[in-house]
Amino acid sequence: MRKAYSMKIAGVKRDLPLFRVNDNLQIAAFILFGDAEITVASASALLKKAPEYDVLITAEAKSIPLIHEMARQAGDDYYVVARKGPKVYMEDVTTVEVKSITTNHVQTLCIGKTEADAMRGKRVLIVDDVISTGESLTALETLVNRVGGNIVGKMAILAEGDAADRDDIIFLEPLPLFDGEGNVI
Repeated sequence: MRKAYSMKIAGVKRDLPLFRVNDNLQIAAFILFGDAEITVASASALLKKAPEYDVLITAEAKSIPLIHEMARQAGDDYYVVARKGPKVYMEDVTTVEVKSITTNHVQTLCIGKTEADAMRGKRVLIVDDVISTGESLTALETLVNRVGGNIVGKMAILAEGDAADRDDIIFLEPLPLFDGEGNVI
């Protein structure tokens, strides 16, 4: 039985460990936290494919290192992180619910007035580490649309499973899904 999936991402080889979602499905875990090399390389590769934008947005938490590095490399002074819950310092909070394949419960993503004002009427680029079911992406789109931002692109490092067949996202590499034995589906 396969325990990991080996692949190159932005020219960097990684072995992604497989984790069981249910008896018939496993996913390869791609975690940016702590991996500066893959974060820097992926940010650079995504920026080469990115459309012109004014503001970057991502969801808390796994893609925060990516969006930070993209902003740093592009010389951007600001980016938006949709938080997993309202914070006391957030005014006029806009929220949306999302159910992700990697989380076992419904989550809330939210932005405050500061983030909304930064996106209103601006070209917004949505960034994520992995797009799979597209639920997180849809939630981010909803937030951006609710505050009047103009989505100019949606991008991720990896497109998992059927997401690789989508023509509305930009990604670096496809990531397969795996059956219960670790075989590529």
